Amino acid sequence: RVLDVSLERLRYLAAVMSANVDLIYSNRHNLLEQLRFADLLIGAVLLPGARAPKLVRAEDLQVMKKGSVIVDVAVDQGGCVETIRPTTHERPIYEVDGIVHYGVANMPGAVPRTSTLALTNATFPYAMTLARLGWQEACRRDPALRHGLNIVHGSVVHPGVAEAFDLPLRSVEEVLG
Repeated sequence: RVLDVSLERLRYLAAVMSANVDLIYSNRHNLLEQLRFADLLIGAVLLPGARAPKLVRAEDLQVMKKGSVIVDVAVDQGGCVETIRPTTHERPIYEVDGIVHYGVANMPGAVPRTSTLALTNATFPYAMTLARLGWQEACRRDPALRHGLNIVHGSVVHPGVAEAFDLPLRSVEEVLG
């Protein structure tokens, strides 16, 4: 079962996933219902530049089966499970209320060669654009690179960063000129 708040993403997943995958709109009611049956919960919430919202509360563990497992991929952004805390590859798990928690902050570090190759393949075209045009011109031309900016010339240009630190926000276009 996959829960998501994006109907567009759910439609896409419906087209590419096998028929035995249930796609469910994520809201508090549906999440609590799924927690009752879950053997494994993978929390994977990303709000770029911001902390992950706490979708699973401490009291929600009471409805889960003892011995079930929570893996919070969002632990690097604070986690989407209230009871998660960062762990290490050496000590990856701990238990809360009979529920096993896994919160390794650098999960790809378990497969360093594979994760490095994947990251290199995904980022190399951007690195080439940056090298060819310089960072400012590359960001002016490429919306994807522009979205990756957090601070430019001392001004916060990313909404999530501005909100997280209660700082004024300026538009990238204004700062880049």
